[in-house]
Amino acid sequence: MRLLVHVEGQTEERFVDELLAPHLYSIGFSSVAARLAGHSRRQRGGVRPWQAFRDDILRHLKQDRSLLNALIVDYYGMPHDWPQRTEAAMLPTPHEKASLIETALCRELASAMGAGFDTNRFTPLVMMHEFEALLFSDPIGLANAMGKPQLAPALSSIRAQFPSPEQINDSPQTAPSKRIEQLFPGYQKVLVGTAAAHQIGLPKICQECRHFASWIESLESRAA
Repeated sequence: MRLLVHVEGQTEERFVDELLAPHLYSIGFSSVAARLAGHSRRQRGGVRPWQAFRDDILRHLKQDRSLLNALIVDYYGMPHDWPQRTEAAMLPTPHEKASLIETALCRELASAMGAGFDTNRFTPLVMMHEFEALLFSDPIGLANAMGKPQLAPALSSIRAQFPSPEQINDSPQTAPSKRIEQLFPGYQKVLVGTAAAHQIGLPKICQECRHFASWIESLESRAA
């Protein structure tokens, strides 16, 4: 099994390379790579319009028909030209919002690929509120990774306000990364975020973030 994960930023790219890839190798994958999609490298990350992502993903699906493709993208900040993005905003729960968009992405790419397309070749993950939400799976581990163990109580207090780390967000001013920056102005998303993910570990993140875990389980099933 070979997997290419399309991501929107360098933090997600490193997460795939340093945490996801070793896990998938351990269960039988032969190749796992991440690439910045939708011209994100030139645009310095961020969710680009759907057409840019769509064209990139379709090109790889068509060029190598034995290659599995996946996607990690944030709902937070997603342009409304993405399939079902506007409709998702009216749904009551984060899981329903993400699932609606994921289903729409799969449906649109399958239609573009035509009859006979194996839908198992594309597995999208819509994260609700940034990569940093995953880091609240273990506030103590996050604080230690930042070299600021004294921040653990404040980070734990934020986590306790929400049923799941995946739901941490109230407004653009209180997104997960903004909450971390308020406590630790020196926070560097790529370096510290990746170090924190290592500190916390994939099993703990999956335990706390069930939507993310379901995506991991879908990828794992491809090796069965």
